[in-house]
Amino acid sequence: MIIGIDASRAVAALPTGTELYSQQLIRALIDSAPDRRFRLYFNQPPAADLFKADHVEIRTISFPRLWTHARLSLEMALHRPDALFVPAHVLPIVRPRKSVVTVHDLGYVHFPNSHTRFQRWYLDVSTRWNARTATRLIADSQATKDDLIRHYETPADKIVVAYPGLDPSVRRVEDTAQIETVKSKYGIDGDYLLTLGTLQPRKNLARLIKAYSRTKAAPKLVIAGKKGWLYDSLFKQVERLNLTERVIFPGYVAGIDKAALMSGATALVFPSLYEGFGFPVVEAMACGTPAVCSNTSSLKEVAGDAALLVNPTDTDDIAAAIQYITSNAELRHTLVESGYAQIGKFTWDACARTVVEVLSH
Repeated sequence: MIIGIDASRAVAALPTGTELYSQQLIRALIDSAPDRRFRLYFNQPPAADLFKADHVEIRTISFPRLWTHARLSLEMALHRPDALFVPAHVLPIVRPRKSVVTVHDLGYVHFPNSHTRFQRWYLDVSTRWNARTATRLIADSQATKDDLIRHYETPADKIVVAYPGLDPSVRRVEDTAQIETVKSKYGIDGDYLLTLGTLQPRKNLARLIKAYSRTKAAPKLVIAGKKGWLYDSLFKQVERLNLTERVIFPGYVAGIDKAALMSGATALVFPSLYEGFGFPVVEAMACGTPAVCSNTSSLKEVAGDAALLVNPTDTDDIAAAIQYITSNAELRHTLVESGYAQIGKFTWDACARTVVEVLSH
């Protein structure tokens, strides 16, 4: 059986959530199914050792625009695999009868103002297309599955929930010298709270900054992540609230530094308005870092009882949680222990086995 995979998102220069999902899941699929043949499609040449295995075929098919619907569709017409899996994008117009796609979230439905008009339109059209044309859908969480059923009337039996896994390189760093080196690299000194993700409205950073301004004696706040959209107002807000000495924007954090930065934090504060899964919360658990996160979308499902949950639209609630977690060592210890137990639910091997099962039947 030849399983084709759209691997175009696995070669992003600065990978974030969906790109990391694509990288890790493709690697796990290759490892978990040596009896299948995988044909990976790239829109730019991958690194020579990326996904290298005897049962993997690499197809680089460059094309300037409309790569998915034009060039990948042509490839499907000329050399059709037995099944196609798209982990982080949209299904091409021409595709095998058996086509499976992952839907990560429907945040644009719940919080439309957190996206530009074009982004809302594109996300709606592409998700509707995926929901209608795919043989089966993979959902990152039960929350995403429920949203697909509610907003696109997708039959429940067409959707399979497969929790993403945890990058094995993200684990507790005990070496204080390594942590200090990474802190210095990103301009951080002393104790700090951390939030991690692309700077965009859906991450609810304006409320986080406002809530943080109301706290007393809290560590510095590190807002890490690459610039997305509508982020300029965040810098102005920090200046207006006289927080320039307390709030740090280090930019994108390289994967090799993530575990140390997470391990050194007093707590992760992640009051995102909506997440299809919420990788930073799971990564915090793996690094022995207590977390504050939203009680909405998939986050309460992912966190279980291993995080302090808040209403992301209530600034006072976020402020109170920050104050509580920074001043209560016993609470932090309890959350860390619960987090270590919770992360056992999230492995790439289990996710890959579920996807292979869906693709094979």
